Amino acid sequence: MTDGPAGADPADEPGAALPFRRGVRLGLDVGTVRIGVARCDPSGILATPVRTVARQKDGSDLAEVVALAREHEVIEVVVGLPRSLSGRQGKSAAAARGYAVRVAATLAPLPVRLVDERLTTVSAHQALHASGRPGRRHREVVDQVAAVMIVEQALEIERRTGVPAGELVGPGPTRAQEETE
Repeated sequence: MTDGPAGADPADEPGAALPFRRGVRLGLDVGTVRIGVARCDPSGILATPVRTVARQKDGSDLAEVVALAREHEVIEVVVGLPRSLSGRQGKSAAAARGYAVRVAATLAPLPVRLVDERLTTVSAHQALHASGRPGRRHREVVDQVAAVMIVEQALEIERRTGVPAGELVGPGPTRAQEETE
């Protein structure tokens, strides 16, 4: 790499690598019945399924997700935000956002981000079908596969832009929640 003009950013040069944070990310595909959990390796190269966590009325599923984040020593949690094809956010998005806020409150100051996850569940079903897994057995792992896709998407965005993917979530109501109340 050659030295550019004074004040030039070396990342602006063609072929220059953008900054990429090392560390494990935990991905969550939040559903009403199950939460798919996946993680990446510390280099951010490979995302793998971790497990499926059953949602509980008493909220104990949150404690299980938090325990997984701590066990894997993650640098952040990425939660899929299910938008419609038009980009609108419905009930599922509001539920995922609310869950992300609870995760953020519990894991603070660890960053929690919402990442657009349009069609990940559809893509996960297609991938499972293509792999020869019978349709009736998809339910067992489809949430994990969707979580893998959420992590992969977040990693790709960060590699491409040099900026962590998605919307940072903090405890308390988010702007989108305040606008709907």
